[in-house]
Parts: sequence; C-alpha cells; structure tokens
Amino acid sequence: MWSPESYLRVFGYFGYMLLSGLSGQFPLTQNVTVTEGGTANMTCRVEYNDQTSLQWSNPAQQTLFFGDKKALRDNRIELVRASWAELTISISDISLSDEGQYTCSLFTMPVKTTKAFLTVLGVPERPEITGFTKPAMEGDEITLICTTSGSKPAAHIRWFRNDKEVTGTKEVNATGKSFTVKSTLQLQVDQSDDGVAYTCSVEHVSLSSNPYQVTEVLEVHYAPHVEISHSAIIPQEGQYFKLECVSKGNPLPEPVLWSKDGGELPDVERMIVEGRELTITSLNKTDNGTYRCEASNYLGTSGAEYVLFVYDPNAPGQQDPDHALIGGVVAVVVFITLCLIIALGRYLARHKGTYLTHEAKGSEDAPDADTAIINAEGNHAAEEKKEYFI
Repeated sequence: MWSPESYLRVFGYFGYMLLSGLSGQFPLTQNVTVTEGGTANMTCRVEYNDQTSLQWSNPAQQTLFFGDKKALRDNRIELVRASWAELTISISDISLSDEGQYTCSLFTMPVKTTKAFLTVLGVPERPEITGFTKPAMEGDEITLICTTSGSKPAAHIRWFRNDKEVTGTKEVNATGKSFTVKSTLQLQVDQSDDGVAYTCSVEHVSLSSNPYQVTEVLEVHYAPHVEISHSAIIPQEGQYFKLECVSKGNPLPEPVLWSKDGGELPDVERMIVEGRELTITSLNKTDNGTYRCEASNYLGTSGAEYVLFVYDPNAPGQQDPDHALIGGVVAVVVFITLCLIIALGRYLARHKGTYLTHEAKGSEDAPDADTAIINAEGNHAAEEKKEYFI
C-alpha cells in the first residue's frame, strides 16, 4: 500500500510536468534594436526545462548556435551564455543585412519556437552642401542643396540662416534598405546676405541628440556705397577737422579718392589723407568748399559730398554755438510766457462780473441812506451775509 506521502509525491510530479508543458517549457525572447556597426545580444530563456536543448537561427533559417555548439562560421557571432534555462549569443559589427526575424527553438516534442525581430538603424552619412559657386552677385538666384545618404529610417534635415530656422524643400529616395535625403533652399541674394552662414543639420534616432551639421558662408559681391562722416558740427577757424569716407562694398573699394570743388586738394601740407580719412590740421576760410569722396570696385563707383563752411567765432553775427543755443532756449521760454499771459487776460475779460455782498444788494434799490441801512440790517437778520456773483 502506498502511503499518503507517496500519493502526494506522484501527484506533485505529474503536476510539475503538466505545468512545465503548458506554460514554463516555452522559449521567451525580446525584440532588439541596434545601430549599424554596433553589437546585438539575442537572448532566449525558458522557465522550466527538462534538459532540452535551445537553438538560435537567423532570418535565412541558418542555425547559429545549438546549445553551446556553434553551427555557422561567422566570426561576428559569439556565445555569451548557454544553459538549460538560457541561450544568449552576440552579433558584432551589425549591418543592415543582418536585420530580420530570428528564431529561438526549444527541442521538445513537438518543437516549440518563438521569434525576435532585430531592427538595425542605418546611420546617416555626414551631410554635404552643393549647388553654390562662390561668389554670387547681388540679385542672383542661388540654390543650396544639402544631401545625406545611408539613413534608416530616413533622416530629417533642417536649415538655419545664422541662428534662425528657414524652410527647405525635402526629397527622399530609397537606396536598398537605406535612404538618401535631400533638402533644397532657393534664395535671391543681396548685400545683406554677404557673410551669412547657412547651416544644414541632419537629425536621426541613431545620432541621439548630436545631429550632424555642415555650414556654408555666403560670399556676395556688390557695388560700393559711400557716406562721409565729420568730426565737428560747426567747424571754426583754427580747429582740427576730420572727414572720413565710410564705404561699403564687396570687394572692399580701395583706395578712396578725395577732391575739393572738382579738383585736387589745394593744400597737401595741411590736408592729410590717410587711408579713408582726410584731416585738415588748422581750418581757415580758404578751406570753404565742397569735398568729394569716391570709392570703386569692379562692379561700380560711388561718391558722396560734404560742404564745408568755416566759422569765425570773433566775427559779428557768428556766435559761439553754445551761446546761440542758450539764446534760443530763452527766446522760447519768453514767447510761451507771453502767450500764457495773453490767454489768461482774455479769459478774465470774458468772465468779468459785479461782486456784491448781500448788504450791498439791499442798498442798491434804497431811496436814501437811512433806508439803505435799514434794508441792510433786515437782510442781515434774515441771512448771514451770504455773498453772490451777479
């Protein structure tokens, strides 16, 4: 006779076998995502195993490892861990061709299998900007094309003008398992675009938060533009005086040419030209006239003029600029004050009236002085000397 303990052991054994067969003896895997060139670890686990072998196969159904035995000659594939409960292998130097569905098999009767999908991210190549030939001329229409290849999934391209994002036209083409992405900018350039940096930024999941970037700095040629700045508002005799020819252009217009009244500078000892500056060391009346500055490059010539009038601070009618300014301010204050007085006088004239006390009002109609006094006293008794405007 079997004891109760023996029955419990038998039923426990069969229960264990039933549990293992229904749920525990089944291979478990996970999908894996890896960047191209990286290493993928493929793991297959079994919770309950009665010493049954595990096997990994590639998408072509070629056996990679059967237990701890390597079946495929590929130096990139190595055994990481092999036991009755786990079979883990690694595949190094991953390429896009390794992507696909891998199979883990548990050799029970019947064989049980499960799938794990290996996703390979294609790393985009560093971008290039083409389509632009330096230099451009002001008014030209130019095209900037940013291209990157080898991405999977397709990369995202963004454009920046200096630090401000601008929008380009995107084009995506498949090349095998990867993609080639292009983005195009079309611009009509002017002198404000000279020296501007256009940056192409390539973003992709395989690059994390470190996008690839390439920058093109525009060079735009344009004709000169000239202005003249001066060192004194009111030039006076004996003063040091300087004119500067401020010129813009690309190529930079060099040199600048100075003239006076359509001819050469008359006094080269006092009128000194250094680069873009004309300096007159000591002004006098003979320096009066029109000074012209000209600058040129291969796209054109530009000029500007300044009319110089030298003041004599000691001459009648030519006051010191500070005194003239003070006099002007005083004149304005006096004028405003007079206007206010006139306006106030007109206002008072329009609202003029007779100011009477109540007593005076009572005496106004009295035939004589005694009656006026009586009337005034009567009014005073009736009211307490109220005042009126009539």
